[in-house]
Amino acid sequence: MTIVEAVITSTRGRKNSLIENMILRKVSPEGPREGLIAVEPQNWRRDALVSAVERGGARVCSSSEATALIWASPEKPELLYDFISENHDWVQLPYAGIEPFVNMLDKQRLWTCGKGVYSPAVAEHALAMILAMQRNLVSYARLAQWSEGTGRNLFGARVTILGGGGIAEDIIPLLEPFRCEITIIRKTSLPLRGANQTLKLEDLKTVLPSTDVLLIALALTKETESLIGKSELSLLPNNSIIVNVARGKHIVTEDLVRALRNKEIAGAALDVTDPEPLPPEHPLWGLPNCLITPHTANTPEMGIELLSSRVTDNVSRYIKGLELTGCINIDEGY
Repeated sequence: MTIVEAVITSTRGRKNSLIENMILRKVSPEGPREGLIAVEPQNWRRDALVSAVERGGARVCSSSEATALIWASPEKPELLYDFISENHDWVQLPYAGIEPFVNMLDKQRLWTCGKGVYSPAVAEHALAMILAMQRNLVSYARLAQWSEGTGRNLFGARVTILGGGGIAEDIIPLLEPFRCEITIIRKTSLPLRGANQTLKLEDLKTVLPSTDVLLIALALTKETESLIGKSELSLLPNNSIIVNVARGKHIVTEDLVRALRNKEIAGAALDVTDPEPLPPEHPLWGLPNCLITPHTANTPEMGIELLSSRVTDNVSRYIKGLELTGCINIDEGY
């Protein structure tokens, strides 16, 4: 599929031949063309992304001249309105999560994000969290004296992964040496390589009672917000752990606090929380069976290198009129 077909597909069902004609004029599949791409706004990421665009074969120019825009400031989504133009037929967003930009998305242009870009780093962090919880390292680290040994092996554990995207694809090979029994929960039941079974989201409650490790690694949508609450937590075995490297709003925080306090589950490892950042006085900080990291499964230093590679690849594809990687499904919201 070419970028032309991808954009027109995103507008299908709408009576908007003007948009289709505009896209056809700007993104010609008939051989290479010069790319005029803006990288905005000015910040510490911009130099690396400018280099990435140039490696992809395009020329960096002002937003008013450009036909496409690489957005360099995930922390300031509101500024996008100041730079986006009707001339832009493609916008690249920096993160996999697009919640701050959802209200800005339109079908007049193609939108891509960082889907899959950061998944190797996040998968590595998730594995570290799983091992830390299974081996009781959180509690040991807080002690000031010798204690009795406790913990569980990851070998042979029953791991349920919510989400069948890049994080799942990258953590399955990391879990292979531990011979885990892996269940994937996703929107479709299409098999995922390396998983023992793939089930749909509506099957979640049937698999929770036999889950040792519940890994949350899926996009945040209306369907998945508050996906793990009191009823789901009550179905998990009391020796199970939850690891969340997706979004804090997947879990009902008050219900998680209650489950951890009452030892309804063995523990939780959270790289994301609701609210975020987590206030210093929040009860989760004081729970010995809770590990919290500050949304740093993928650090900015790791991230810019990974994002730059994606930008170079997409710029090259854009110039050639090929399908881009990480296209956002506007109707689905991710």
